[in-house]
Amino acid sequence: MKFTAHVRAARFRAALLGGVALAAIPTAVQAQDRDELQEAQEVVDDDGDNIPIAEDSSTGNTIVVTATKREQTLQETPVAVSVTTAETIERAQIRDVTDLATVVPSLRVSQLQSAFATTYSIRGFGTDGNNIGLEPSVALFVDGVYRSRAISQLSDLPDIQRVEVLRGPQSTLFGKNASAGVISIVTKEPEFDFGGLVDVSYGNYDALVVKGYATGPITDSIAVSGAAGYNRRDGYLINAVDGNDINDRNRWFTRGQLLFDNGGAFRARIIGDYDEIDEKCCGVVNVLPSAATGAVLAVGGQVSDFRDNPDGDTVFTDVDPFSRIKNWGVSGQLEYSFGAVELTSITAYRDTELSANQDVDFTSARLATGANIGQADINTFTQELRLASDFDGPLNFLLGGYYFDEKVDTSDSIIFGQDFRPYANILLQAASGGAFTVPSLEGLFSQLTGQNFTGQFFAAGQGFLNNISQDNEAYSFFGNVDFEITPELVLTLGANYTKDKKSIVTNSQSTDVFSNLNLTAIRNTATQVGIAQTIGGILGVPGGFASAAQIQGFAAAQPGAFQQISAGAAAATAPLLGLTSLQFLPPLQNCPNAVEDCATNDDDWSYTARLAYEITPTLNVYASYATGYKAPSFNLSRDSRPLPGDFAALVSQGLAVPNLRPGTRFAEAEESTVYEVGIKGNWEYASANLTLFQQSIDDFQANTFTGTGFILSNAGERKTYGVEFDGLVRPTPELTFNLAMTYLDSTYESFVNSPIGDLSGEEVAGIPELSAVIGAQYDREVNSAGDRIILRGDFSYQSPVQVVAGLVAFIDTNPVTGARDFTRARSVVRPYRREVNDLNASFTYAFDMGLELSVWGRNLLDDRDITTVFDSVAQDESISGYPNQPRTYGVSARFRF
Repeated sequence: MKFTAHVRAARFRAALLGGVALAAIPTAVQAQDRDELQEAQEVVDDDGDNIPIAEDSSTGNTIVVTATKREQTLQETPVAVSVTTAETIERAQIRDVTDLATVVPSLRVSQLQSAFATTYSIRGFGTDGNNIGLEPSVALFVDGVYRSRAISQLSDLPDIQRVEVLRGPQSTLFGKNASAGVISIVTKEPEFDFGGLVDVSYGNYDALVVKGYATGPITDSIAVSGAAGYNRRDGYLINAVDGNDINDRNRWFTRGQLLFDNGGAFRARIIGDYDEIDEKCCGVVNVLPSAATGAVLAVGGQVSDFRDNPDGDTVFTDVDPFSRIKNWGVSGQLEYSFGAVELTSITAYRDTELSANQDVDFTSARLATGANIGQADINTFTQELRLASDFDGPLNFLLGGYYFDEKVDTSDSIIFGQDFRPYANILLQAASGGAFTVPSLEGLFSQLTGQNFTGQFFAAGQGFLNNISQDNEAYSFFGNVDFEITPELVLTLGANYTKDKKSIVTNSQSTDVFSNLNLTAIRNTATQVGIAQTIGGILGVPGGFASAAQIQGFAAAQPGAFQQISAGAAAATAPLLGLTSLQFLPPLQNCPNAVEDCATNDDDWSYTARLAYEITPTLNVYASYATGYKAPSFNLSRDSRPLPGDFAALVSQGLAVPNLRPGTRFAEAEESTVYEVGIKGNWEYASANLTLFQQSIDDFQANTFTGTGFILSNAGERKTYGVEFDGLVRPTPELTFNLAMTYLDSTYESFVNSPIGDLSGEEVAGIPELSAVIGAQYDREVNSAGDRIILRGDFSYQSPVQVVAGLVAFIDTNPVTGARDFTRARSVVRPYRREVNDLNASFTYAFDMGLELSVWGRNLLDDRDITTVFDSVAQDESISGYPNQPRTYGVSARFRF
């Protein structure tokens, strides 16, 4: 689905792809920055050896890659890794991790239901959805510390040195959940020379970003640094109900570091950080209304109909959504050198608190409020120890151990509003063919059950309350050995053993009276009443209802007539079963219980084997095989239901709560495998990286949003064939072109039990076949004082792709056999496709004395789209979606000292 900018964006894309690709194709790729093309310098390490590394021309930062937990240049690193440096982050106006995808085509970042529902995928593999029970398949590390949820690193990127994106499984180097890849954020260490910067930016939507960083010595052996920032912006969506803006920015951070380094064998780095987010996120538009949407209008509500709102900038909601996050942590990295062997310890504790609320029906009607994650508290302790060698001989090793202990407590809710009862009344009349209204149904059910339901169905204040706590303890041992077969040929072998234990305790309660009723039992009662009334009339029984003995006698005397009466009564009461669609919030089975222990205890081995060969000092090739592992995950949403086998046991033992149905309480572990070959080159005026790979994940943890919760399931196997090509060329000292492209052919080899039917052999939705980033930078000294002008532009493209595979609300069920037909569930989403055409640019005048003035713009073509679609809440067969961010632009001033 495209907005009005599609035609001009397509024309621009064609011209840009053709022109810049022609200039860049003679090179194969390496990274997005001209920094990596600087001449190799000789740096002396602690042992007196010379290490060739590249240097950032604008900031003086030493650019090394620690992706393999050793300092190497990009060319020397025999893995698929992209590096984004501090210079690119500044010039491209990258605000946080979510903007990285515009410069790294293999990376995709999405933010949907709330400010903390941010997910990452690499090569199309990632963990989707606002389900806090799911740890990411793409592991995020900040200064060597694992962040178990993306919500714990959403503040603006402070004092950044570089961001490394490692593609493919990395389990033998990282201790936790790196089955699809790793994002490693590396910040600047404190320095023993006083310095820093102040950065102020102002843009449209009244956007203001202020950041500062300072560093310097306290003593000859102790240096400190501090960073802080504030980021605010008006929302780019307007709530037409109250005039407030939505999808805004309002966040701040502070961060401090202490470094002890006296030049001896011992070195220590202590880091503390704190950040807060308080934002109104995220706005939703309706892309396909239904009859249920008409019911919203009938009770006085309004919806943001995308067909009448082509810019997607107006929404209707009676509750402004909010996302509030408090996140802090401390870490200590201690290093001790035993000659050519170094021991490293990284100890960290993190605490994340979050709360949210939103209008879950996304209309102006007061139907319901709540959040998929209403409140949560995540406490995480991690400890890593590793021993690494740096021998002159042919053998080097890295051995490590990792410990992880985390406690999660999460609560969510849905509460009916004042308009829900009249809204449900309209739906009830439609479902019953006009036979019932809410008051008449309450009266009938009161008679059938002997309970008083007057005013009880769909009443304001009823809903669903959910609380789940999870304890997760894991440890792993990992190691790699590098053996130089010849000076040019190196064999690397690695292994990782991981043990992971999880347990959960759920406490859910449905106060929705109607959803707690057993309609099958009530229907059976109504059928018996109908039979008694009919036979009573035939027999002339006083009062009109035959007794059980009279019914039994009639059946024996006139079996044919009795069968006809029974069939007629059953047919007359069958519509009651159709009212199950109005049981929006049925109770869930809490666990542990007599059948489910709600605990997992899993372990796994992962392996790496790699051959790297230096053809020439400027050209390297490698071939590798690697496996990865991601531990089982629990479904911590209001759709956490027993597996089919446990469901059957609960029912047979009479323990099942009313209206319970099977589902997915947890998903089995993921296991990934990748075969990869690559070639890397680095010449005086160009650099290159070309990678071919086949990557698959068995039992991929798929997370499907249903409108009110999530279905967590395992796909049998997902497989992707791909080609990655990124590189740059510098035809003159001032001008640099870069081109990065990723081609992915991703399919489900096996996904028989997906929520929308068998997807085996189908392409994976949401993964573009082609992603590309094309960029250029012109940096020239303009006077004898050393002032420079810097002009940078990049264009990010993703080919059209269907955003989701299907929607569960459109599954058709045979009322007699119960067989499900998934045809409409898949076909209804085919029109919803996304194509990305993002143009970003900046112009900077850099004074030699440290002041830089810039003008910048992101998404300059104002390329608008729907990032994803989902089943509208309580609006059967209606579809809603999230619009993307529009054009932003502004000016900035930066001063270095």
